Amino acid sequence: MRPARTVRAAGSGSPSSNGSSPAESGYTRPDDDDGRRTLGVGHAAARSAGGRPEGSPDRPERVATQPPGAAAAFRARSGTDPLQKQFINLSVIVLICGAVAITALELGTPLGSPLIKLCALIAAPLLILTTSDAIVRIWRSAWAWMPVDRGKGLFRLAWVVVSLIGLSALVAAAVIIVLA
Repeated sequence: MRPARTVRAAGSGSPSSNGSSPAESGYTRPDDDDGRRTLGVGHAAARSAGGRPEGSPDRPERVATQPPGAAAAFRARSGTDPLQKQFINLSVIVLICGAVAITALELGTPLGSPLIKLCALIAAPLLILTTSDAIVRIWRSAWAWMPVDRGKGLFRLAWVVVSLIGLSALVAAAVIIVLA
């Protein structure tokens, strides 16, 4: 490790808030920190913008920081999710149908009203599609996390169970509305 160097505060030698200069207050920065870091840019990224070349004697090689099995767990999938591009648009349609149906019910429209049934008939199939797609994504994420962090994988599996219960409740509600 290189020795630390003293760094001056912004401005030419202005005293710090406690009346002493940065050198007197003990504020130091490592010598290998050349001050090129910016918000959101890591140390290595700032270095690669004009620092020493990778693998030079002054610069150590990068060390892998992933736990064993992480590389295998996060391989790129060959296929994409079926609703990847349409997921948001379909969800908006479901949201609008739900808002119309709930507003109509709040204003006193009976459950067997054609408006409520129409909203349920439009929204229910789309809701089943989008929620099923989300459950598949959560399922894949859970099994991708298992070799890396079992706790995170189990947490995602718990969300799969919760999502399946919620989807079942929503399908039951849609059936009740259509049969009313």
